[in-house]
Amino acid sequence: MVDTTERVRRVKLRAEELRIKKESRLLGALSALCAVLSLSLIKSIGNMTGGGHSNVPELYGTLLLNENAGGYVLVGVISFSAAVFITVQCLRVKEKKMKQETTRTKEK
Repeated sequence: MVDTTERVRRVKLRAEELRIKKESRLLGALSALCAVLSLSLIKSIGNMTGGGHSNVPELYGTLLLNENAGGYVLVGVISFSAAVFITVQCLRVKEKKMKQETTRTKEK
């Protein structure tokens, strides 16, 4: 026969296992999102620059003075927006985790 305290202990263990599983899935999803965004930005930069470098390496930075500078600005704005979005999502997950830990410590 299992008493109430043992059942409560088992439920808490199972809840902790499910929380860890959810966090690992979320971390994997965020990692995949970061990888996809990085690859898409690399692809965008490659398409805007024509896929190759200039013959004169010292003059490669002068492309920003060319009429195609809008593409670089667009890539910068998109990457900044993506970084802000990912940071906000990570902060929300961290706050939720902290809140769960404080409620867990109050229950003990």
